[in-house]
Amino acid sequence: MPELPEVETVRRGLAPAMINRQIAQVEVRRKDLRFPFPQNFARRLIGREILTLRRRAKYLLADLDDQMSLIMHLGMSGSFRIEEEMLGNFIHARNRLITHDHVAFQLSNGQRIIYNDPRRFGFMLLIPTAEIMTHAYFSHLGVEPLSDLLNAKFLARAFHHRKTSVKSLLLDQHLIAGIGNIYACEALHEAGISPLRQGGDLVTQQGRPAVALMRLSKTIKNVLEKAISAGGSSLRDHRQTNGAMGYFQHQFKVYGRENEPCYTCGKKRNISRIVQSGRSTFYCSGCQK
Repeated sequence: MPELPEVETVRRGLAPAMINRQIAQVEVRRKDLRFPFPQNFARRLIGREILTLRRRAKYLLADLDDQMSLIMHLGMSGSFRIEEEMLGNFIHARNRLITHDHVAFQLSNGQRIIYNDPRRFGFMLLIPTAEIMTHAYFSHLGVEPLSDLLNAKFLARAFHHRKTSVKSLLLDQHLIAGIGNIYACEALHEAGISPLRQGGDLVTQQGRPAVALMRLSKTIKNVLEKAISAGGSSLRDHRQTNGAMGYFQHQFKVYGRENEPCYTCGKKRNISRIVQSGRSTFYCSGCQK
């Protein structure tokens, strides 16, 4: 499933084409994705201007000029591409099966935004903009990891007296919104923290962040920002809006590298893989304590 860097990469690719543009036409090629499309979905979008394109956790939110917002989730395999119109014909940025192109947004600038989703786990909703933060999909979400709200003091409050593993806490969307398995593994490795450590072990008895937790608050942001700069990670289906693959997977220090030498340890230890809460965790027992 695309994680925060992949969704943010898509947002940044779509924003120049979509913001301050009017939706001239909408083509919906099936009745549903993961869920049925909202009633009169296409008709309600035609003529609307897109004011902003935001991201909350792993969701894209297009705020419209009628005080409604188009909510888009990529699911497991969803992607967007931008097609440019030239002399009445569209240049297809990449060769995809037409049967998997489920929604097409024709914009007032002549560009067309295509949503492609082979597995159809993505979805689109229309929600009043003022009600987004109280909606069931958003009301439970924690802080944005790239915001100023995520710092060592916040993590200390969230982890204090917790016996849950730090890896599981990073994946808890009620605490931090958008961090997935890949980037939790990478952030913990960069911070030198074992994924097996209990969250409470990283907080002093007085409730202050230990040195390791101070490092983690920085490595979370650092890993996510590096991934965004690299266009995200293309392990299965992720593509940028121009059709290019993300390439952060070539910078993985631990994820997917079971039994391979650890770069940080000078190849003295190999990367281990364990299962935590049903998810694979990759780490180095030598440099992560």
